[in-house]
Amino acid sequence: MTRSTASSSSAPGLRRTLGVGDAVVVGLGAMIGAGIFAAPGPAARAAGSGLLPGLAVAAVVAYCNAVSSARLAARYPASGGTYVYGRERLGEFWGYVAGWAFVAGKTASCAAMALTVGAYVLPERAHAAAVAAVVALTAVNYGGIQKSARLTRAIVAVVLVALTAAVVGCLSSGAADPGRLAPGGPGGAGGVLQAAGLLFFAFAGYARIATLGEEVRDPERTIPRAVRLALGIALVVYALVTVALLAVLGPDGLARASAPLADAVRAAGAPGLVPVVRAGAAVAALGSLLALVLGVSRTTLAMARDRHLPAALAAVHPRFRVPHRAELAVGAVVAVLAATVDVRGAIGFSSFGVLAYYAVANASAWTLDPAPARRVVPVVGLVGCGTLAFALPWVSVAVGAGVLAAGMAVYGVQRWAAAR
Repeated sequence: MTRSTASSSSAPGLRRTLGVGDAVVVGLGAMIGAGIFAAPGPAARAAGSGLLPGLAVAAVVAYCNAVSSARLAARYPASGGTYVYGRERLGEFWGYVAGWAFVAGKTASCAAMALTVGAYVLPERAHAAAVAAVVALTAVNYGGIQKSARLTRAIVAVVLVALTAAVVGCLSSGAADPGRLAPGGPGGAGGVLQAAGLLFFAFAGYARIATLGEEVRDPERTIPRAVRLALGIALVVYALVTVALLAVLGPDGLARASAPLADAVRAAGAPGLVPVVRAGAAVAALGSLLALVLGVSRTTLAMARDRHLPAALAAVHPRFRVPHRAELAVGAVVAVLAATVDVRGAIGFSSFGVLAYYAVANASAWTLDPAPARRVVPVVGLVGCGTLAFALPWVSVAVGAGVLAAGMAVYGVQRWAAAR
């Protein structure tokens, strides 16, 4: 039986205002964010000169996930993304697991993005600046999805300008050496897979397009096109940035870099670009935070509708047509985390949660069409998600598995209480 994913007819619903261009921008705002300024360093430590193959592996898995998500989103154009798909195709439990993994992992990512803003904008008061960023972007989201899309468009433009300047400055300098791009090194296959897992979280922004399913015009046409376009643009940008970083810093230098792009333009003899890169990183983190809060609040809305989270969070604002209580709740939790803890090392945990989320998406897509040719992509995506998840650092795997187990325990208690 298919459960309704919308609120009752007497309650206001979300407004369908996003076209293909807006949806692509929302996805790019999540993918071309702070990860591109921070993730290459940890990935290079894992893979060495195998970083480019790691990026390719991450891109293949991301493509499979994107295709599966686009097919599902066209069939179920509702807020919640894979939480809805898993529930409708596999059963309530698997939908819950996907929703729990997404909300837990992405809430930590929100705090990490906020702290990245603070570290670049006001290093001596990073936590205070992070909280201010969360409050400001929550207010923007509260005002309506179109305001969020317009701000994201401006953010993406600024970040692309900064990245273009950095890539051109690096590749046109005498410090660039194509010989540093040759794959190989001590990381081996395991290092390549671990790097792919660490880089994967940065590609996962296309999920934001699917989770906004109730706010997209003509979702059966818009969502698949927007997902593919956003992923393709992000892949080109990531490949160019990675080539520039490796050509200037080499795998060893990149592995040691705390701010890879800033270090690269400095090594390329263009110190004047360092402020541009720092500004781009801060703006990128803001874009990631904006898109993440959008996605987490919509999944929270969907789970609240099904009483897996407090029902009060399912409310939609009668004027702005946004899940205002869910947005405020997510913003409050992220603000507390940003004020009290340092979660910049949460990339691995976030990747584990997101890979679990997409494993459910691929399994759901596998049920859509029995034709063997139509099942190849979800099978590759499912195997890829499992492989990358368990190739992550063991601490990330342990923490991620523990959080998933806790969520399953909560689900069991809810079912037991309902049965009584």
